[in-house]
Amino acid sequence: MSFVIKVGMASCGLAAGAMDVYLAIKQHIQSSDLPVILKKTACIGMCFEEPIVEFWGLEQGRIALGKVDPQTIGSLMDDYLAGKQVQGNVILAEKQEGVHNELFGEQVRIVLRNCGVIDPESLADYEAAGGYQALAKALKMDRKKIIEEVKDSGLRGRGGAGFSTGMKWSFCHAAKGDKKYVVCNADEGDPGAFMDRSVLEGDPHSIIEGMIIGAYAMGAGEGYIYCRAEYPLAIKHLKDAIEAATARGYLGKKILGTSFDFELHIKEGAGAFVCGEETALMASIEGKRGMPTIRPPFPAESGLWGKPTNINNVETWANISWIISNGAAAYRKYGTEKSPGTKVFALAGKIANSGLIEVPMGISIRDVIYKVGGGMKTESPFKAVQLGGPSGGCIPASLLDTTVDYDSITKTGAIMGSGGMVVMDENTCMVDVARFFLNFTQNESCGKCTFCRIGTRRMLEILTAITEGKGSLEDIEKLEALAVNIIKGSLCGLGQTAPNPVLTTLRYFKNEYLAHITEKRCPAGVCTALLKYEIIPDKCIGCTACARKCPVNCIAGSVKQVHVIDQGRCIKCGACYSTCKFNAIKKG
Repeated sequence: MSFVIKVGMASCGLAAGAMDVYLAIKQHIQSSDLPVILKKTACIGMCFEEPIVEFWGLEQGRIALGKVDPQTIGSLMDDYLAGKQVQGNVILAEKQEGVHNELFGEQVRIVLRNCGVIDPESLADYEAAGGYQALAKALKMDRKKIIEEVKDSGLRGRGGAGFSTGMKWSFCHAAKGDKKYVVCNADEGDPGAFMDRSVLEGDPHSIIEGMIIGAYAMGAGEGYIYCRAEYPLAIKHLKDAIEAATARGYLGKKILGTSFDFELHIKEGAGAFVCGEETALMASIEGKRGMPTIRPPFPAESGLWGKPTNINNVETWANISWIISNGAAAYRKYGTEKSPGTKVFALAGKIANSGLIEVPMGISIRDVIYKVGGGMKTESPFKAVQLGGPSGGCIPASLLDTTVDYDSITKTGAIMGSGGMVVMDENTCMVDVARFFLNFTQNESCGKCTFCRIGTRRMLEILTAITEGKGSLEDIEKLEALAVNIIKGSLCGLGQTAPNPVLTTLRYFKNEYLAHITEKRCPAGVCTALLKYEIIPDKCIGCTACARKCPVNCIAGSVKQVHVIDQGRCIKCGACYSTCKFNAIKKG
């Protein structure tokens, strides 16, 4: 009796050693002549457990193993084939008692329905999972009916703005023009975000099918997927999927025997964050420098090469085929009235279960972090979560019960964004976090707008001075004034949202700014210029461990005598602090 083995071979799995595991399984199958079907899949979302291997097909049911070692996988395969209870790191099991993972218990997987389940390089796998049935259904529908279905679903753009997808489609449908385009914005650039990459790697056909349906509804004959070149595996899977879909008649001329023609291209971006803004993205596709332009006209009226154009992000397109297959009412069963459906998030930072999740809108941030995310990775308590990337803001522990929906998140001063969640504990300096994100947006500014180009630099200079103990109370007023002017004076979303991390940290963590300025102290002990390591005489036993570890030999003292740190020579590397086993060194 044969059984199936799946190996997660997305970027996260490969980085963790999945290729070695895959080759070890392949060799064991060949050497033992086992009746095994070996398949590749992508990321199931449990990135913290990679590499992941799944057994399926025998009486034990589905079993998924995490942190798999290529040296031991052979014996685990033999146990499963022999009907024995698998003793490895079992992370998911249908029939094995005591195995429960809340990562999936709170999730509703619509966008991620096939990720980590099918082989992303297999069109047959996608079709077996219901793929392209929505397209066949849509091609028999009235175009306006398709748009109304999307509009009735309440699907809002998952790229961050949250505008009605159906409404956006209706504008492009109504626009007059001899040629129209649809575009997938896959220029994912937020630090800590990998939602788009995972979907592109794990289920490329879902984006393609959604784009074909959208193109048919809006009357577009050509489309582009704008994906940054730093995602080579995603681009490979997209290219293979487009080739396979074209060969099967889902793309190209007279799709599925109808009169509808649609061609799809991939444009590889060079990694400029500003190209995530739609007008800069279109300029890049046209071969121009990626810089934003004034709106109106909006893309639906005049986009690529002056033609009506619709742009949605990866997650938005991935919802479309499910909505057409299951109906708007089924989609509205999840989420809230004003924010229906689900949302994909990338969990990163100081969280136990880092990875990819999809939860219904309306869930609380607390449940995302503590139920789905497994709580904090460290013993240090939760402090804040950065939501919305460099354009978003930091939400403090006091607002953990905020629900995940567009309106509630906006009220906090943050934004939903594309779905990056960076979790921070009490060892995080919020002034330094603001400085980090300002540094990112300042570097990524295209330079077109004076307030964005120069204003963000002035803010960054002020934040840097504060972290170095050179700030003044007037700097807080300057930061707030600069933020207002940058928001008002910037042309695109990058500049308009760049001050958000500063404004939210000032709003919720102003005491940390004051400590840096008035006390010349970093409460979290992060800002190097404000750090001071001192040996506590009553606790030092003179073991000399700290002196031996110090890279600049600035610690003096004899064996069994109290040691002393030369503050003038100390480079504040923290080596002594991490080495001392007697808590005899304080950091402050």
